[in-house]
Amino acid sequence: MPLTRDFKDTIRARAARDPKFRKELLREGVECMLAGDTATAKTILRDYINATLGFSELAEATHIPSKSLMRMLGPSGNPRAENLFEIVNFLQDREGVRFRVRTELT
Repeated sequence: MPLTRDFKDTIRARAARDPKFRKELLREGVECMLAGDTATAKTILRDYINATLGFSELAEATHIPSKSLMRMLGPSGNPRAENLFEIVNFLQDREGVRFRVRTELT
């Protein structure tokens, strides 16, 4: 189901005024990726990018064309690991966070 304009505007407005929300949105996208839920990870990362810097700025920073970035993070996109890590690394630097993987014994 496509997102409505109101939802996208709400996410963008919240991201603009709430740094903690932005960081948590990015964290959730990375966690979904690590958990193997790539469809949700791509959706969250796409929402984060649209609500913050936009695909043009990300393309400039990563040297990956914006249309390629949009396709990669689209519903049927299949990004290479190298590209995903480059995107996440840039987003972490931009947001001023660094995510670490921690093992939990169950």
